[in-house]
Amino acid sequence: MDDLKFGARNKRGDWAPEEPLESAPIWLFPPQPKKILAWIPAFFFPYNILFMISAIVYWQMFVPDVLVLQSFGWVWVLKMFGINVILAFIWYQGWELPLYVKRRQGNRFKYNHKFPADHPSDVFWFKSQNFDNMLRSMFIGVPVWTALQVFMLWSFANGYIPYLKFAENPLWLALIVLVVPIIHDFHFYCIHRLIHVPVLYKYIHSVHHNSNNPGPWSSLSMHPIEHFLYFSTVFWHFVIPSNPVIALYQLHFAGFGAVPGHIGFDKVETFDDSGFDTHAYMHYLHHKYFEVNYGGDGLVPFDRMFGTYHDGSKEADEQMKFRFREKKKNRNSNQKKSREH
Repeated sequence: MDDLKFGARNKRGDWAPEEPLESAPIWLFPPQPKKILAWIPAFFFPYNILFMISAIVYWQMFVPDVLVLQSFGWVWVLKMFGINVILAFIWYQGWELPLYVKRRQGNRFKYNHKFPADHPSDVFWFKSQNFDNMLRSMFIGVPVWTALQVFMLWSFANGYIPYLKFAENPLWLALIVLVVPIIHDFHFYCIHRLIHVPVLYKYIHSVHHNSNNPGPWSSLSMHPIEHFLYFSTVFWHFVIPSNPVIALYQLHFAGFGAVPGHIGFDKVETFDDSGFDTHAYMHYLHHKYFEVNYGGDGLVPFDRMFGTYHDGSKEADEQMKFRFREKKKNRNSNQKKSREH
């Protein structure tokens, strides 16, 4: 595919889409039914449907009987951890191998034209972003993910949290399924703003932002505390009457769904003249500029409400630079006043 038909490259060779980002139309006022109807397929496909299916298959194939779940046992816990390791590796490396190892489409549709493997850095273990990101994801991220999953299943099995059956509560549980992505976006925005507080950023979130040119394995490359905060999205199902399959979907949405925002490519080519959108641009802009687009997919419009939304346009760029200048001016003014007193 010719990526210049869909966007443009700057002098450095970085690519950006021609059209600016658009927020989810469900928040528009007055409501615009045509836009909402046109947006619905993109809401479900491909990721949400895929993660729904993965949660159902996982529950049917790998989760033991409720009686087994009622007590912690090394056999089923370690088996679940092993399964999560295998599935995470297949999913993450399934993106990494064609795009970053074999580089089948070169840097077509790649936001940052550079490949991390070509630029070793001391901020990463073994000076390799790929190895660093993979090791942090597999040996810290997946264990934290599994621990919270095990605790969630044990809690449901013992009746410590409401366990609603689909046959008895079909409409309510269908609604919860639909709002799983919104729960994720709300939760992600809140914890993301929290760990951008300077002291937390310095000691925790900076680990993730070392990958300012992210790839698939950057998705779960985090400090352990951030891993816990990120996957704690499952605790919403301890408060909202739910079902363990939906809670699994919430975890799959977090664990597997972290990849699309870190792919680093706007489109993945399937054939010479076709490909599919990754929806990675919004979060890529966060990695590029740090203080914009704190939300995941823009399903919850907090970035627009609090003035941190960046849609990739020149106008948004100017607004961001103005905000940075004002922030610097206020900081310098406060420092001056502090010295005078």
